[in-house]
Amino acid sequence: MGKLVQVQVLSPVLFAASLDSMTDTRSWSPDSWRSRRATQQPAWPDAADCARVLAEIKSLPPLVTSGEISALKSQLAESARGERFVLHGGDCAESFEGCRSSAITNQLKILLQMSLVLTHASRRRVIRIGRFAGQYAKPRSAEQEVRDGVSLQSFRGDNVNRPEFTRAARTPNPQLLLRGYERSALTLNFVRALVDGGFADLHHPEKWNLDWVGHSPLAAEYTRMVDAIGQGLRFMETLAGVQVHQMQRVDFFTSHECLLLELEEAQTRQVPRREGWWNLSTHFPWLGARTGQIDGAHAEYLRGIENPIGVKVGPDHRPSELVDLCKWLNPKGEAGRIVLIHRFGAHQIAAKLPALIDAVAADACPVLWVCDPMHGNTETVIPQSGAGAGVPVKTRKFAHILAELEQAFEIHKAKGSILGGVHFELTGENVSECTGGARGLSDSDLSRAYQTTVDPRLNYEQALEMALLVARRM
Repeated sequence: MGKLVQVQVLSPVLFAASLDSMTDTRSWSPDSWRSRRATQQPAWPDAADCARVLAEIKSLPPLVTSGEISALKSQLAESARGERFVLHGGDCAESFEGCRSSAITNQLKILLQMSLVLTHASRRRVIRIGRFAGQYAKPRSAEQEVRDGVSLQSFRGDNVNRPEFTRAARTPNPQLLLRGYERSALTLNFVRALVDGGFADLHHPEKWNLDWVGHSPLAAEYTRMVDAIGQGLRFMETLAGVQVHQMQRVDFFTSHECLLLELEEAQTRQVPRREGWWNLSTHFPWLGARTGQIDGAHAEYLRGIENPIGVKVGPDHRPSELVDLCKWLNPKGEAGRIVLIHRFGAHQIAAKLPALIDAVAADACPVLWVCDPMHGNTETVIPQSGAGAGVPVKTRKFAHILAELEQAFEIHKAKGSILGGVHFELTGENVSECTGGARGLSDSDLSRAYQTTVDPRLNYEQALEMALLVARRM
């Protein structure tokens, strides 16, 4: 990032000494990450322009409150004890064009429907965390993208550059950070207005129906479940003689990957009557697989904020390293602070997950385990028929996603640990990006409505079908 970042790589001896004093957060500040190696940061062509934009964002109102963050942390602690269940879902990467009322409403609808199904099956309250209102940046495997011999900077999400393959579009533009803040605020404002206006009223779940309900193979099962919940709610109110008002609304929390550290720093603040520093751009930031190094800048930033933190856990994590990372990110040993989101793929989870569970349990690290069955099951296919024949495209098989989830339940049960949630990349739109499911989408169907610019998502029908199958398992 040019002159804005000073990079320091700690030697093993120095970092070991730092780890030994991890419970001391007095040395931390919102900008202390700048002394560490910061990966996945855009190379802004004009550092002064970037600094002006960040100063403006720093002066604007926060997007979320510390009270909401504290409430989420308490609920996550309950999930770790098996008292609640987490549904974490949304777009792989939001787009500015996707900030539309219909898209946001459909996203809420599918999350509400899925949470209703999971609540009915598990008899536990569901925490709804959406990947929205800030998921405008994505890490990339390569700095450059090459097409027909032309090399341009990779698309890093709408907060950084644009997807069109032109030099102007791919040049990082800090003004997009301001647009991302504005889109996040608009999304949050609309979500809160819908929820406070009764959109999520459990008395009327029929309002959440999407078009598929009339023709899906699972429509009858979902309808029976909705009817049973409505009858039970009315029975409770008849006995009590009053309406169950708390059933008229539900909470939604926001999340995004902690990636652009300058942007996260600009929105990290202290608040009256509360100790510590709070990232007020989101309730739940997470540490990605590409930036998860314990001695890296992202881990340094996250260890000092009060928010609960997600950590993506994959096949490359060694048990001892994961334990050290949990300690580093949770210096106070708080319950509800660390959410380990494991993502191995259906073919690796049985070999990789048990040792990590054992290590975390042996060290008594307070964590919440969540299964992400999406990322480890990404593959590239070349459809042999249909409009997209011969063109490589990324997809995920419904059967592989379900297989990883089923194995996750079994492994945690065998180990005596609690699988406290699930994580899906999904959309409320009628896309064709993942194959399989009740409709039997094939590779040749992918080009019909392949809209993602990054990773493939479950469409609304596949997402609710997945929730129903998970509900049966629970």
